[in-house]
Amino acid sequence: MGHLPDESTVGASPPIDGGEREQEDDRRYLLVFETSSSWMYELPRSGEVVVGRCESAELRLSDVAVSRRHARIVMRGGAALVNDLGSQNGTRINGERLSGERRLASGDVLTVCATSLVFYSSVRRADMRRADDAQSFRQRVEEELERALRYRRSFAVVSAIGLDPSDRPLVTERILPELRVVDHFAFQGASELCVLLPELGSDEAARAAECLVELLRAVVPEVRVGFATCPGNGCDIDSVLGTAREAAAAAGPGTVAAASAALGTREIGERVILVADPAMSRVWGLIERLAVAEMPVLIWGETGTGKELAAQAVHAWSPRRGHRFVAVNAAALPDSLFESELFGHAKGAFTGASAAKPGLVEAAQGGTLFLDEVGEMGLGAQAKLLRLLETRRVTRLGEVDERAVDVRFVAATSRDLAAEVKAGRFREDLFFRLRAATVWLPPLRDRKRELPILAQRLCADASARAGRPAMVISDWAMRALMDYSFPGNVRELRNLVDVAVATLSEPVLEPWHLADLLQVEKAATRLPVEGAPQEAAPAEGQGAADRAFRPIEEELAELERRRMAEALDVAGGNQTRAAELIHMPLRTFQTKVKLYDLRGDGRRRR
Repeated sequence: MGHLPDESTVGASPPIDGGEREQEDDRRYLLVFETSSSWMYELPRSGEVVVGRCESAELRLSDVAVSRRHARIVMRGGAALVNDLGSQNGTRINGERLSGERRLASGDVLTVCATSLVFYSSVRRADMRRADDAQSFRQRVEEELERALRYRRSFAVVSAIGLDPSDRPLVTERILPELRVVDHFAFQGASELCVLLPELGSDEAARAAECLVELLRAVVPEVRVGFATCPGNGCDIDSVLGTAREAAAAAGPGTVAAASAALGTREIGERVILVADPAMSRVWGLIERLAVAEMPVLIWGETGTGKELAAQAVHAWSPRRGHRFVAVNAAALPDSLFESELFGHAKGAFTGASAAKPGLVEAAQGGTLFLDEVGEMGLGAQAKLLRLLETRRVTRLGEVDERAVDVRFVAATSRDLAAEVKAGRFREDLFFRLRAATVWLPPLRDRKRELPILAQRLCADASARAGRPAMVISDWAMRALMDYSFPGNVRELRNLVDVAVATLSEPVLEPWHLADLLQVEKAATRLPVEGAPQEAAPAEGQGAADRAFRPIEEELAELERRRMAEALDVAGGNQTRAAELIHMPLRTFQTKVKLYDLRGDGRRRR
């Protein structure tokens, strides 16, 4: 226990690695949600972006309630700083009206009248060093993050919301005696308290959050408390802070919620989808609004992001849900077969046409026709599709009479169709027809708050299907997953979990399992333990250049674990004595006993 130094007296440490470093793959962008569409606006590395309705605005919005020059986003030193430009209706961040300049964190939601803009940043951890709100607290969280990931330790952040600024003196008085010297806290915005708790895992963090809510209920009976841990719920500062805040928002008045409580669900027919990312929640809300309309919808996103699932949602949430949903893989349909497959053919229209056959368009009568990977279609097929969209009539191959069709069109693509139009590979008139409303699905690597919850739920579901006890994902395996880019997005994550559940007998998915499953080498997957595969000894006469060397950190960690186990055996399980025997600080020894999962007698738990 100890008294926390006043935040104003705490100085910021210099950036690690000499300052911020721009990476070639760093991206910062806004996901824009207007009335009938969502789209992505790429932010520059530096400079200003004016948001407004005037023609000179870099990010131009169509809502008439938006001021001509509504807000400005300044990109400077790796940070995105936003301020309102004296607009009539104001600008809000996460529901709070913006006053002055504020730095955007990944996942923050800007509200400009009826338009929502979700800020995303894929900046690496070493680049995220500055803050302008509760600066000292954010700096401390960032420093703790670096230590936790470097030395394989855990920490927790607890968020309490529902406070009034007038409550701060009494809240401070109540929590200070209960905090350890290493703990820190700060008030964020008008109604939030954040507490940093180093060295705590999920179970200890849950107990600390329960203690905090007991302390605060006497001051704020309706307080809501949530918590998140690193690496279990996130490996970057915005994910950890944001997830703790969202868990608090999901908690009941006067109660505590873990990060998993931030998970929402949506039903698509008999399927239930999981939603934990704020942008994805708005994506599904947009799809729900578009579903009741009759306009074509264009769904854009990388492979594996769930484009067909989004198309099924458009159908399932529409008045057409009582009719068929017909999916067509345009990438697998050559121009020579396009007409007969989509429009059908008459008997004898070509060799082998022994009977008349209706096409896929007619099969979708009254329902929805989904054209997947429409960007892969040839120009000839594009022309035929354009005519279908304009006339809503089809002519079977070998016939002359047209047939009227009543079909809702939904298309999906992983290509940038605007760029394809400029390159001459996609018809501009068809592009305008298809994009009456657009939905952009963010890649999984940008949904850092969703990935841990989604991975654990997929693991539980796969275990249930396999009829085995639920496999859990360890904190450090979760870190490896969050460090991975997932080019296959949610589909790749699901396949990875299915393979792990099917092939591994262990109850816990560990980092060394992922080394083979992901087929990548990462520092996060190099923790040696009993039972982990070891490098084979070099054959006699084998040259040094041909040997399969192990990373030195693996050998050092293995030696450390063995010496700790031996010391515990000699000391009869007394950790204080064992730490003295090998001249290791007691706190470090206790932390690494948990890391290596050692029992009191030095043996590894089974």
